[in-house]
Amino acid sequence: MAGHECYHCKQWVEEGEPHDCWTTTEAALTGDLDEDLRDAWERLRETATSFGDQRIYASHSSIMFSRKSCYFFVRPKRQFLEVCIFLGRTLKSPRVRRTMPTSRTKVAHIVQVRHRDEVEAPLTDWLQEAYEVSAPAAKSAKAQRKSRVNTKSNAKPRARAKVG
Repeated sequence: MAGHECYHCKQWVEEGEPHDCWTTTEAALTGDLDEDLRDAWERLRETATSFGDQRIYASHSSIMFSRKSCYFFVRPKRQFLEVCIFLGRTLKSPRVRRTMPTSRTKVAHIVQVRHRDEVEAPLTDWLQEAYEVSAPAAKSAKAQRKSRVNTKSNAKPRARAKVG
């Protein structure tokens, strides 16, 4: 039997058999969770969807929540849900296991959730803040600068007064 082992998911793939381990779903990522973690996951998802319009999708081993860009994601693990929240400031809390800058303006905060009761303030407040920070701006600062430059370069030259 000819075939190969997928370097990513370690699944045996027969020759000619279609294989796409990169495509996954929420159900596939959360299907093996125990009851406490499943309840915690459902409460996290309900909380996030209550904030308003957004896109929720599975990518590799995470479930992403995004507006213009991802504002938090969840990585289901065996013992806990790893929640990564992107904020414009660094939090100081015993709930935050680790922080790391992800850009000039955002900091990623890693929080572990083991039970439904942990999905309450301050975690829900942080998620709400991340949602609001990720709001699509009417026009980014870069786009505003670009439009000002274009306006100046397209302006008609002023008539110069003759001296003399």
